[in-house]
Amino acid sequence: MKKILVFIMLMAGSALLQAADYKDGVHYKKLSPQQSESSENVEVLEFFWYGCPHCYTFEPYVNAWKKSKPDNVDFARVPAIFRPDWEVQARAYYALSNMGVIEDMHIKIFEAMHKQKKRLDTKQKITDFLVSNGVDKAAFEKEYNSFTTDGMVRKAKKKMKAYRIQGVPSMVINGKYLTSGSMAGSYDNMVKITNYLIDKESK
Repeated sequence: MKKILVFIMLMAGSALLQAADYKDGVHYKKLSPQQSESSENVEVLEFFWYGCPHCYTFEPYVNAWKKSKPDNVDFARVPAIFRPDWEVQARAYYALSNMGVIEDMHIKIFEAMHKQKKRLDTKQKITDFLVSNGVDKAAFEKEYNSFTTDGMVRKAKKKMKAYRIQGVPSMVINGKYLTSGSMAGSYDNMVKITNYLIDKESK
């Protein structure tokens, strides 16, 4: 029993040491606090771009994390819009979300761009691709051009500015902290730092 207790204490100490190694300004940075859309839970936002190879590589890590994330976490993706032509894919993301089919199409868009080398950088190209994968053309075009999608795109741009997003993928935790692949050093660490900051906000 003594040996078991010592082992547990050593493991706990190791976990604390790892957490203590995460430094503000190095592995993550503290932001000017912004109002999150989740009033009770901890909000986690992933800023991404379909054309980003790093975002594509990070996607399996995000999916694995989503399955084990704490119950008090609300997660949402935010398509980054650094250039006017990136808005095409951002609008497509929100249109598909409004149609309730984003979870089916999200990885397919990534794979089309990075495995099949398709350039889905115009409304026509991305519409043709989605239709070829079973998306209703009329419904998609309606949502793509809708007032609701307009509002979502504007909100995404405001969030990028408020959180000072410089690159993707980036994770923003509860409107207070930001970490990225370059800050974390690896995608695995990016997830661990995100969990560390969630725990920090949950206490």
